[in-house]
Amino acid sequence: MQKYQPEIHRRRSIRLKHYDYRSQGFYFITICCKNKHHFLGEIVDDEMRLNQIGNIVRQCWEDIPHYFPNVSLHSFVIMPNHLHGIIEIVETVGANHHLPQCIRAKNVSPLRGTSQTIGSIVRGFKIGVTKWVRQNTDISEIWQRNYYEHIIRNEKSYFQIIEYIENNPLKWVEDCFYS
Repeated sequence: MQKYQPEIHRRRSIRLKHYDYRSQGFYFITICCKNKHHFLGEIVDDEMRLNQIGNIVRQCWEDIPHYFPNVSLHSFVIMPNHLHGIIEIVETVGANHHLPQCIRAKNVSPLRGTSQTIGSIVRGFKIGVTKWVRQNTDISEIWQRNYYEHIIRNEKSYFQIIEYIENNPLKWVEDCFYS
């Protein structure tokens, strides 16, 4: 394995420079499975059918506001190999910083001192799902590194994204994540 060299191996951030990702607002998030693998279920007759892992993903996604009280979830869809969702940061307040009960892994301490950025919210979600998956399946890595986000800046964009999310299962074979 080649030794890490910062001038060669530096990761470039896909986030906006100087943007405060703790700011109130709406964020369109896409989280992908490792190597576009269909870990979360399948599309049958234009409808998503979640498998056991997909149901855990749904449960843990829906639990986010319980552990980040400054977050409100809007439209979301779980696809065979990715998740799209709209997260709203309502205000900047403290949170409980504990993993949801559904995903507490044995011998794992709850999250403490976590920041309230979109990144920390996504990271906590991904960690929780990963711990459940590792304890209950033979899958060691479920998520692709990082995630995609789009800051929703106006009402027109918000409603276009909701339409995209709701129609995603219908257009699965055209999806860039279809493989």
